Amino acid sequence: MNSLSGAIPGNRRRAAAAAAAAVGVALTALMVGAGALPSAAAQPLRVKTWGDNDNGQLGDATTTDRHTPVTAAGVTAADVTAVAGGLNHSLALLANGTVEAWGDNNNGQLGDGTTIDHPTPGTVTGLLSVRSIAAGDDFNLARLGDGTVQAWGDNDFGQLGNGMVDPDNPLPAPVTGLTGVVAVAAGQDHGLALLANGTVKAWGDNSSGQLGNGVTGGNSPVPVTVLGPGGVGVLSNVKAIAAGDNHSVALLNDGTVRTWGDNAEGQLGNGSVSPGSPTPVTVVGVGGVGVLSGVKSVAGGGDHTLALLISGAVRAWGNNSFGQLGNGVTGVDSPTPVTVLGPGGVGVLSDVALIAAGDNYSIAYLTNGPVNTWGLNSVGQLGDGSTTDRNTPAGIRTGLIGITSIAGGGLFGLAA
Repeated sequence: MNSLSGAIPGNRRRAAAAAAAAVGVALTALMVGAGALPSAAAQPLRVKTWGDNDNGQLGDATTTDRHTPVTAAGVTAADVTAVAGGLNHSLALLANGTVEAWGDNNNGQLGDGTTIDHPTPGTVTGLLSVRSIAAGDDFNLARLGDGTVQAWGDNDFGQLGNGMVDPDNPLPAPVTGLTGVVAVAAGQDHGLALLANGTVKAWGDNSSGQLGNGVTGGNSPVPVTVLGPGGVGVLSNVKAIAAGDNHSVALLNDGTVRTWGDNAEGQLGNGSVSPGSPTPVTVVGVGGVGVLSGVKSVAGGGDHTLALLISGAVRAWGNNSFGQLGNGVTGVDSPTPVTVLGPGGVGVLSDVALIAAGDNYSIAYLTNGPVNTWGLNSVGQLGDGSTTDRNTPAGIRTGLIGITSIAGGGLFGLAA
């Protein structure tokens, strides 16, 4: 997201983060060292969550914020193949092809036919044979084994892709006309689908051109085709997709990255800051030199973007108001990729296996075990036992190991 200023539609995350940050200033911080972590006993293989819990999105049967990971009730990681975080709700994909959901349900995003919040996981009604999931602010996508997509929750911008803007739908229903889908991603109020032929479809809010169809403004309640750079042809040879609040990201087969949509904080990574681009642009290299290449996976935060390199290092660009780029700087946005530093700013973060981004913070899981986080920490979303913002990675002390999936929600994190 998964995954935050002005009066334009689709900035609820950013406003929520700013409000939480203001509260966080008054909190007493428990400092946790960012260097080498003490050895910790392995945790039981359960879904772990941390951070904001106002709507029960941590799944621990409370609405108490947690500054270190807690266990989501009733879900074991042995059963879980993926997790996803929305603004204030969580999803877990089980090995049997069903989906569990918990947290905020104001728009029916828990998929149980009601709009009642739940602080513990419950099964999404009627979903079977699910292969991958994605969570937007208040809506969700599920890719089925037959290559179709189901959506449920908020539909204010047509993000359910069912041909209508409103009403919301508290039960899963098909996205119109999608077949051959191999991956899905969700922004604040827009959806993306990667097709087996390497092209991308998009639908929902298009206020910043995040649908990539050459148009800025309005919305599309049915999928449209993402165009090629400059609007020429169709974007192709895509192997992975991600979405931030109002921007979209595509990783190509050659290891380079294309982005489109909102660029007010430089989150497109093309060396400029602008209102945005309604067609894909190329992410440049560090310092604006050349083209970013050798990328293995991508993640979209609120207004920042992450790229995991084949080498195990991480690049970041866009909004850096809270240090979410991890380059040792706070408050200076970067429209070109920067290198994420090692814990405490020593060296370079390396041996990274998985990346994720929330609203103004970032998460990385290292091959040798530790989960590292950096950026905004107003309600403990870094999971390091404090409420101190960090502009370089810090390790979560609770010994999260054996992780196969991580996700960033609005102001909380998940791992399984």
